[in-house]
Amino acid sequence: MEENNTIKYKRAQTRVEQLKAFYVHVIVFILVNIFISFTKILHNIYENGEAFKEAFWDIDTFVVWIFWGIGLVIHGFNVLGFPFLFGKDWENRKIQKIIEKEQQQYHHLKH
Repeated sequence: MEENNTIKYKRAQTRVEQLKAFYVHVIVFILVNIFISFTKILHNIYENGEAFKEAFWDIDTFVVWIFWGIGLVIHGFNVLGFPFLFGKDWENRKIQKIIEKEQQQYHHLKH
């Protein structure tokens, strides 16, 4: 019973670490992209003589947001899962299957 609780604790601990890493990724994504966009807009205004609206809507302002955003979405799916496809019930069933398979393998090794 204690071994089962240890496994559950380690699984929960891993899950918390994954969530924490994802949230840090989101914060870094927002802060770095705001800085890059701000710098790009200022450059377009002062170096290229563009108006704010023109500098803001330049595609180069959004390129990093778009491509890094795709990576962030993939990271989010890996951490948060696909709740509309793989809900909590699916996760629990899969965990139970893995535990049962490990127990069967362990049982076969003992005999």
